[in-house]
Amino acid sequence: MSEYISAEQLAASGREEYTKLEGLIARGPLGNKERMAIPQQIMPTGEPKVRARQMAEVALGYTKEQAVVEANRCLQCKNQPCVEGCPVNVHIPEFIAEIAKGEFKKAADVIKQTNLLPAICGRVCPQEKQCQGKCTVGKVYKSAEKAVSIGRLERFVADYERTEGLASAPAIAPASGKKVAVIGSGPAGLTVAADCRRAGHDVTVFEAFHKAGGVMVYGIPEFRLPKSIVANEVENLKKMGVKFEMNCLVGRTATVQQILTEKGFDAAFVGTGAGLPKFFNIPGENYIGVFSANEYLTRANLMKAYEKGKADTPFYEAKTVVVCGGGNVAMDAARMALRLGAEKVFVVYRRTRTEMPARREEVDHAEEEGVEFRFLENPVEILGDAESGKVTAIRALSYELGEPDASGRRSPVAVKGSEHDIPCDAVIVALGNNSNPLIPRTTPEIKTDPKGHITVDESQATSMTKVWAGGDIVLGAATVILAMGEGRKAAASINEYLKKA
Repeated sequence: MSEYISAEQLAASGREEYTKLEGLIARGPLGNKERMAIPQQIMPTGEPKVRARQMAEVALGYTKEQAVVEANRCLQCKNQPCVEGCPVNVHIPEFIAEIAKGEFKKAADVIKQTNLLPAICGRVCPQEKQCQGKCTVGKVYKSAEKAVSIGRLERFVADYERTEGLASAPAIAPASGKKVAVIGSGPAGLTVAADCRRAGHDVTVFEAFHKAGGVMVYGIPEFRLPKSIVANEVENLKKMGVKFEMNCLVGRTATVQQILTEKGFDAAFVGTGAGLPKFFNIPGENYIGVFSANEYLTRANLMKAYEKGKADTPFYEAKTVVVCGGGNVAMDAARMALRLGAEKVFVVYRRTRTEMPARREEVDHAEEEGVEFRFLENPVEILGDAESGKVTAIRALSYELGEPDASGRRSPVAVKGSEHDIPCDAVIVALGNNSNPLIPRTTPEIKTDPKGHITVDESQATSMTKVWAGGDIVLGAATVILAMGEGRKAAASINEYLKKA
């Protein structure tokens, strides 16, 4: 865990580096050696112990000077490996070159050629596993963490465009007379809606909840992705002419068949996500105070349970919370527990920090805020009080790491006789989610694999005529940008189909 540096100190350092950079540029174009010598700009964040009890966004974003300095680290590689690493193929060197010149609006326009949600992707995408994982600068330093900070730069220009009121709606083709239904308003659905609307089709998004955004509003906390940013992106789609029908649970309110027949839609896209939580299936999971991370985060994020006295949504008050899991959702749940008043929060994970699938930045932020990690442990039973029915502890086993499994991570092996109890008054199970089963169950024409994921071809078309699918309902729980990549493929296929229909 690195030492905290205040936003003011980082801003001052950025100004100093910017002044040095101006002097270098005045002498002539920068060479690769000079670019490699430019120090990476650290993202400013709120003070850990203060932010741990607040819902305000933790990462504060680059200053203009920091953004220009960071952009000048880019080597502008001719083979553009970073673009290959991006699921929606953003023209990364091109937008970074515009930032390097201080042309922030032009940079935003470049990104929006392929990605209409840059303020979201810049915040929540695992860039270190995608674009930054392929970056030449990162390869030189042998670390994706030291690559050009592509995600932070993407966030910067998206925020600049929004706060300066410079956003402009994309061009819409003449009306085609065709209607496209988008089921689910998560990242895949919003991407399909945008691309099909740009092609001139009449687009309606059907959303089960009362707010649009899918996992971006119910799953990702305010302190990581402010809901106002998601609402702004939805508003931009409405300005383009996309219609939204809220509180419409397709599979219950209407079936896919009814949408295509009675409602007269020419094509439908299913992007209903992975909202079915997984559990351990161990004794005691029915005690009061045991939650899926999905429910725990939905209560706080979508239904604002943290607004005591204002929100009608109750939440379970607990002093000691145990979160089971090692992914980003586990980090979100642990950090949310602190903000909901927990005095102690433990993350219990059966492997070590090295094997954790969560982004390193999220793990670091959790640790800075006071979350305690208990590695090489896993629950075998949840204990509770028989009279009140409330959880009182988890019974855990200790583990050692054995040989690597199919994913390449070393498998945890239980240590015999190592049972021990961890007292707590709430347990959050963050083991991931399965695909939402409702549409496959109510639409037998749509085929699924043994895990319940909808099966699609290379163009995202399902086994049902006129129906495409993408995002977590196809992939299982994945990332925002991967869902968007599937949405782009599906929209291109839908648009091609409707040309011929």
